[in-house]
Amino acid sequence: MHDFDELAAFDAVMASGSLTRSARELGLAKSTLSRRISQLESRLGQTLLRRQANRLIPTEAGLLFHDYCREMLRLASRSREALADLAEAVRGRITLAVHSSLARSWAAGVAEDFLARHPEVELTLQAREQAVCSPESQCVQVWLGEVPTEASLRSEPLGRLARHLYASPDYLARHGAPAHPEALAHHAWIDLLGTTHAGLTLHRSDQSAFCFRPPRSRLRVDLPVLHVDAIARGQGIGVLPEWIVAAREAHHPGELVACLPAWRPTPLAVTLLYPYGQRPRRVDALLDCLRRAVPEAWRP
Repeated sequence: MHDFDELAAFDAVMASGSLTRSARELGLAKSTLSRRISQLESRLGQTLLRRQANRLIPTEAGLLFHDYCREMLRLASRSREALADLAEAVRGRITLAVHSSLARSWAAGVAEDFLARHPEVELTLQAREQAVCSPESQCVQVWLGEVPTEASLRSEPLGRLARHLYASPDYLARHGAPAHPEALAHHAWIDLLGTTHAGLTLHRSDQSAFCFRPPRSRLRVDLPVLHVDAIARGQGIGVLPEWIVAAREAHHPGELVACLPAWRPTPLAVTLLYPYGQRPRRVDALLDCLRRAVPEAWRP
């Protein structure tokens, strides 16, 4: 029977190549970590690690055994989760990855509510610019916009964010307000991550549409908060979700003005992404919390 403390010690050193770093990460004395690995090698009758320069590298036996070691640690973790579920306890670690446009304005509050409801859970909140598409990902994700076609995850619609064209009052005072989408070609355009460089279709309530190809942006930004800032500071016109503008206007009234009120871009979908199959209780609890927290403004 293997000792799981010894397996964890070996796995940690395989990842870092250093006894000192692994001991610090595990919260152990370096001598304790070294002893656990020596005991594991003694049980197996094989040398698993050897020193080369300033690193510990695996022997052939170490490379072979590491795959089994990781599988045993995974099974041990899953067994603990299963027992926790059986005890109807919501505990353990979970990661919530959210599109950066929604991280501070919405997800931070959801995370606080979730932790208050479940005191035995550890939550990592990540703001991302790209969705993780791998089915091996165990995190829960909230994505804004089109879901990547390669995403092998369960997708669940949460809502839609209406969008509009915005500029600052100062910019419009200097350059005039466009009276028709055709006039946008003569204005400075602020682009976010190239999302409009291929063209932007604007729709009107009478079902007519106008396909607008924005001029080349002299200022391009890669973070939504920088996008809003640039437009609010009079750098040009750009597309923003109305819900995000409303949240900013609550703190900085009068910074943003809607342009061409009769014309609107297609709304952005808000989608919940999570792995297929049986889920730990903490994941279901987080999914329920996210669903309850959807603002009315996102609902069709």
